[in-house]
Amino acid sequence: MNDEQFAALRAAAADGIDTGWLTATSDGDGFDLEVPDATYHGLTERELREAARRHREYVTEWYFWAELAPDAPDRRAFLQWLEAGDDQTVAERRDRLTDGVVREWGQLRIRVQTVEVGRRAYEVRHVDDADERVEGLDVHTDPLDARDIAKSDDDGRYRPLSTAPTLQSGWVFVDLTPAEVVRTVDTFYPATIANWHREREGELDVSHWRETMARQTGIYGVVETWDRGEGHDHVEWVAEACCADSQCLKRREWQYDGDTDLDADGGDGVFPCREPCSLVVSAARRWTRLEGEQPQTYEFELTPSEKEQVEAIVDAVADGRVDEIREGDFRDGANRWRARYLRAKRMPDGDLCGVETERDDED
Repeated sequence: MNDEQFAALRAAAADGIDTGWLTATSDGDGFDLEVPDATYHGLTERELREAARRHREYVTEWYFWAELAPDAPDRRAFLQWLEAGDDQTVAERRDRLTDGVVREWGQLRIRVQTVEVGRRAYEVRHVDDADERVEGLDVHTDPLDARDIAKSDDDGRYRPLSTAPTLQSGWVFVDLTPAEVVRTVDTFYPATIANWHREREGELDVSHWRETMARQTGIYGVVETWDRGEGHDHVEWVAEACCADSQCLKRREWQYDGDTDLDADGGDGVFPCREPCSLVVSAARRWTRLEGEQPQTYEFELTPSEKEQVEAIVDAVADGRVDEIREGDFRDGANRWRARYLRAKRMPDGDLCGVETERDDED
């Protein structure tokens, strides 16, 4: 315990300290101090200093949360969650933090460790880089650097959805303060800490599908007319297509409306999704227009294997597995050479099996 920490303890005792594991008060004539294994009454300032040094682990723990951690309830709760020590004593938490505690937040791997008495340092990296040495990664210390990292995936493609599981790897943020680690996470995944905390407090303001669509205007107003059609649930299809763990790391909490849940799985993410995002709304607008088309009957001639191949191609694209299929794996229907062979055979002029698409109008 240093002089700065003791001065803070002495000043705060005047207003009273009660953390559950450290109590300190001052009535002007002396100080009272209580920790789990000792109680003191009527201490002089010198005696208070001696007692505080004797039980420094409690004083320094109080100092961290009182003076170094952010005051905002959501940020403080997040930092406590990172330490995963709600049911542990101060001594148990101290021992774990000496070795370092790791938690995952989406695709972020966050490590918190005690670097000196009463202080923590945080490291943030991609979960895929868990075993990489710091020297082998691009090192950052400014939380705002996360903005550039989050813009594109490992192939340099733009990421329109910040919570998509496509965050590029190969970087690390080191020696972050409590405020800096919160800012880094917020930059990678905006508003996720705040919404996570609101949910924990029972205060998450969910905006379900119908009320969200009712707010759409202009070119997006057409989505409001898209309802639960008899025999084909459009909104279920939207949720299944867009809101799975493979597409978004949020856990969908919005439903069709306050009284009607969706059957589609909402995902297992640690932070919630409180309303259909702008990307879902944009996709739904396009699908609304497509669903407005009148069905046509087409007749194609395909072998059984070719039919299964078309299905395999759709599955591979929908699940994002196209790049995983080896060129020499001709058993996979979505193999690139097999797809090119099918195109050469069944689409020589661009139309599947030579059958033209019939449209009443063009979009």
